[in-house]
Amino acid sequence: MAFVTWFKRNVVVVAGLLTLAYLLLPNVVVTVFSFNRPKGRFNYEWQQFSTDAWQDPCGVSGLCESLGLSLQLAFWATLGATLLGTMIAFALVRYRFRARGAVNSLIFLPMAMPEVVMAASLLTLFLNMGAELGFWTILIAHIMFCLSFVVVAVKARVMSMDPRLEQAAQDLYAGPAQTFLRVTLPIAAPGIAAGALLAFALSFDDFIITNFTAGSTVTFPMFVWGSAQRGTPVQINVIGTAMFVVAVLLVLVSMAVGNRRRRQKA
Repeated sequence: MAFVTWFKRNVVVVAGLLTLAYLLLPNVVVTVFSFNRPKGRFNYEWQQFSTDAWQDPCGVSGLCESLGLSLQLAFWATLGATLLGTMIAFALVRYRFRARGAVNSLIFLPMAMPEVVMAASLLTLFLNMGAELGFWTILIAHIMFCLSFVVVAVKARVMSMDPRLEQAAQDLYAGPAQTFLRVTLPIAAPGIAAGALLAFALSFDDFIITNFTAGSTVTFPMFVWGSAQRGTPVQINVIGTAMFVVAVLLVLVSMAVGNRRRRQKA
């Protein structure tokens, strides 16, 4: 009876913990198998504990090259999508112009459209233009589909801003540039950062659109897919684990900085 009462009081917490465990289970499996020494080509069954893959993460030919290419693409795609998306978001919120409603609707199309349809359309466009498939076609495609996510994130932040703060800065003789840099940009920064992080993750992780527009270029997701056909090296699990740990550390650092600022203000 006591257990039933406790469960009723904590059912939301229990459900949340179970959901979190379900989401993190693949990461746990990847981490565990990064210390495995498989006997065959495939790293699907636990055989023996080993740190060989961690000591030589670039031991597989082409792995680190594809990883570096994906990081480079993700960086430039994030930069381009964040700059364009931020300007579009401010324009949609702050200005009234013809076809504003249509533009708002079109922004959601890349988010709602199946990736394979978008990938086939982009491939057709590039081929008709005579463009050589490779780094630049991938970058253009990544900026295009990341743009919508940045616009949505920044737009939500800009819509929640109090315009009286900017008016107060102008009353205190701040110019347009000074008002934007000292007031508008710091307030919009969390939305811009959220959009940038989302764009980076989407660009780095994308496979379908990249596969259509890459030509002979091989990114990290394409390398993983190709390796799965021939035999999955343990180094892939090492890279995945390292990326997961870095992401968790960034979140923890961000939370610590936020808590410290709140304590200072209090």
